[in-house]
Amino acid sequence: MTSPTPRPVDPITLSTVWHAFQSVGREMRHVIDRTAQNYLIAQLHDMAAGIWDARGRTIAVPEGPTSMFLSQGFTVRYIMEKFGDDLRPGDVILCNDPYKGYCNHLPDWGFFRPVFYKDELLFVVLTRGHQLDTGGAFPGGYFPNGYDIHAEGIMIPPIKIYDAGKERTDVLELIWNNVRWPEGVRIDNYALMAALQVAENRIVALLDKYGRDTIMDCLEEMLDRTERSVRGQLASVPDGTYYGESATDDDGTTLDEQVWVRLEATIKGDELILDFSKSDAQRKGFVNCVYSSTYSRAVAGSFLFFDSALAEFHNEGSMRPITVVAPPGSVVNAQYPATVGGSPVNVGTQVLEATVDALSKAMPHKAVASWGRRRGHYIAGIDPRTGERYVQTTTDADGGAGAVWGYDGYEGALGMSGLGSINRGSIEEIEIRFPWRTVRWHFVPDLSGAGRWRGGCGMLWEVENLGGDVGAATGSSDGDLTQPPGAAGGQPGPLSKMYIRRGEEILPARTHRMIQVRHGEILGKVSGGGGGVGPPAEREPQTVLRDVINEVVTIPYARDVYRVAIDPQTLTIDEAATRELRAGPGSASPG
Repeated sequence: MTSPTPRPVDPITLSTVWHAFQSVGREMRHVIDRTAQNYLIAQLHDMAAGIWDARGRTIAVPEGPTSMFLSQGFTVRYIMEKFGDDLRPGDVILCNDPYKGYCNHLPDWGFFRPVFYKDELLFVVLTRGHQLDTGGAFPGGYFPNGYDIHAEGIMIPPIKIYDAGKERTDVLELIWNNVRWPEGVRIDNYALMAALQVAENRIVALLDKYGRDTIMDCLEEMLDRTERSVRGQLASVPDGTYYGESATDDDGTTLDEQVWVRLEATIKGDELILDFSKSDAQRKGFVNCVYSSTYSRAVAGSFLFFDSALAEFHNEGSMRPITVVAPPGSVVNAQYPATVGGSPVNVGTQVLEATVDALSKAMPHKAVASWGRRRGHYIAGIDPRTGERYVQTTTDADGGAGAVWGYDGYEGALGMSGLGSINRGSIEEIEIRFPWRTVRWHFVPDLSGAGRWRGGCGMLWEVENLGGDVGAATGSSDGDLTQPPGAAGGQPGPLSKMYIRRGEEILPARTHRMIQVRHGEILGKVSGGGGGVGPPAEREPQTVLRDVINEVVTIPYARDVYRVAIDPQTLTIDEAATRELRAGPGSASPG
């Protein structure tokens, strides 16, 4: 579909239309929030929503995990090519296939609805959510050592589940028959589809109010404005090639062998090339990323360095100056039938970390440190209170966000790949839903990357198994062996650890493994926080004192790392000792 040359649009109409599309995206998320039952979707908000035009151009993606939607223009174009003229009002297409549909990993199911206006296809709306289960060898996902991707769950290429408004019940029943909790998944699927209908209603109302041509003219101006802004900002950065890298602990199959993502970011004029060609080869284990997932993370990492006023308004125009290179057969562009189940946390996160590592060198005044690594799991067992099977996951154990130039990392934010869009859970909700009791959950002093601006705090988290013996997949964890990078002289986020407490005995547990937790045992995690930005000895002494008073930094750590001497009795700064410490060798970048 080609568009005529857009006509000028008055600024009030443009602003109204632009914000209206953003509001539709947020309303879709709100509908899902209020109607889904899955803990991951309804409580933790592991979902995304967005709007594309009929050419597959990204129009509105205000919030969500980066891997779920920033690359979904590829999927929209794939759907257009597959169905062609067979798309009709009332259709809904379901897809989760990374290889035949440009999706992320199998648990993230995407629902697409074409939006017609006066018989013309103008938009496609998307909702995507992490399902309670998608089949596969172990409940929930993120388990290592699948033979190939088919062992990870049901693969759904783009398929109509509503055809011209009529439900294809037989297709849905076939899909739901291949998951362990079909009723729960059914409810969530209808929640995601209901949000699509709301989006269509809002967009049609907008077209009725302003007219088709005015809306389309506004869209062209929206895309052109973000493109001009991004190109202008890139043009202000010195041309050059900047290197970034990051590693995950292992691939879950070849144990304790780190898997590396390496990036050469080249800025030339008003364009940015993100070249991952030096990354490791595709792995046997489950950490592989497909190209669409790599593209999403790399673009999201780039966005962090552009004007923050654009943060919620990025669209296709923002992406036009960015090229992402990822050779087929590499760990960042895996080929069928490679397993990809762990990639949102492992390698996907590293793509984002390598991107901010490189661009922090290009734009040190906008430096971004990486966040505390994900410390999740999937536990499957029987709830003795009901006799029913359950699967439980959590985001609660994760450390905080990385620092950025001028600001400490957010406390409590989690999961860099979600950029804060995924929430921590509620202790009360967890204990009602699952036979696990929270024993301890608090910040840990000295467990964040030090810097002029420090990372968000690390976390201690312990829960007791009140049910029967269970299996747990730790594939959604990372950071036992590798650290999230700091930036501009800041220290990386600390290493993490996991353990099982069996009476007085403490048994180590590791990422990317299958472990067993018996009744009455405690599963514990000590999770490193985010990385720091800038040399620690440049942190304001009064800010270090505040951290000591708030018990996130200890007095010895303040002295040894920040070079600030604090009297333990009076909790005041010893100015003379501090000057002497900071004048000593290595004070510009200790550690």
